[in-house]
Amino acid sequence: MIKVLVVDDHELVRTGIEVLLNSFDDILVTAVCGSGEDAVKLVEEQSPDVVLMDINMPGIGGVEACRRILKEQPDTKIIVVSVYDDGPLPQQLLKLGVKGFVSKGASVNEMVDAIRTVMHGKRFLSSDIAENLAFQGLDGAETPFAKLSQRESEVSNLILQGKSIQEMADMLKLSDKTINTYRYRLYEKLNVKNDVELTRLALKYNQI
Repeated sequence: MIKVLVVDDHELVRTGIEVLLNSFDDILVTAVCGSGEDAVKLVEEQSPDVVLMDINMPGIGGVEACRRILKEQPDTKIIVVSVYDDGPLPQQLLKLGVKGFVSKGASVNEMVDAIRTVMHGKRFLSSDIAENLAFQGLDGAETPFAKLSQRESEVSNLILQGKSIQEMADMLKLSDKTINTYRYRLYEKLNVKNDVELTRLALKYNQI
């Protein structure tokens, strides 16, 4: 039996996933939660085989939750389930150690296939995500945002969501000074001077 933890901040989504997955004989959803903080705690307490992780959540969010889980329990098999299926995020999460990436528009059968695949020690990518990653590897196809480190991408995404320095510091558990350091680094890499120029660049490359 494959033990699964479902992490999503929308109750209807996580309940729906739980019901659908439990209809398969070899899968059992042992817990659900709605925040990255709770996910880290539940993984420590229950050691599930697979974690289905949303990314855009309140608090530390899914990316930071993945980082903390994999730091403490590197063998944990995490499958990201997200609407963010393009841009640099999938590649960065795979480098972090995530084993799969599934679009939120995927069918339940595809999600089950992903769970079974990572349990066999392989990676799983939805076809659209795999295609996006392939195109990113072509000369001239990579966006400027692919230059950003994992943390710089997180700060960039939060800026584009309109978060203040203090809000970003609280969400990522960093100091205001550190947030500003990442902010100016990503400005330099993207050749922008402020949040307005960052937003324009993000729109140009379909990052928002």
